[in-house]
Amino acid sequence: MHIPPELKYTKDHEWVRISGQTARIGITDYAQDALGDVVFVSLPEVGTKVTSGESFSEVESTKSVSEIYAPLSGQITAINSVLVDAPETMNREPYGEGWLCEISFESLPVGEVLLDAEAYRALVEG
Repeated sequence: MHIPPELKYTKDHEWVRISGQTARIGITDYAQDALGDVVFVSLPEVGTKVTSGESFSEVESTKSVSEIYAPLSGQITAINSVLVDAPETMNREPYGEGWLCEISFESLPVGEVLLDAEAYRALVEG
């Protein structure tokens, strides 16, 4: 299982790549493997305000439908429209071309909302 050290993670198996006041969001390698073949992704609309911990998207696979939770509060500034026609990209490249959206945020959450790679590895292996 691949867990890039430069990313942050949530207990709900989303990854976060922070660049300035923008965060790119996706599901982890662990999550895509647990889901199986992704067949549909419900993307939020650009401009939507999201709140940390609340559902803002869904991923449907051959096994189940899973909610995706916002890892931080802010506004959706970009979506990965590639996933509309090729949702399986999430399985092939969960940390690359399989990203979901970008969120503009004012502040990072406090506490243990975002995990580093070591803490996330301990969560999924523990």
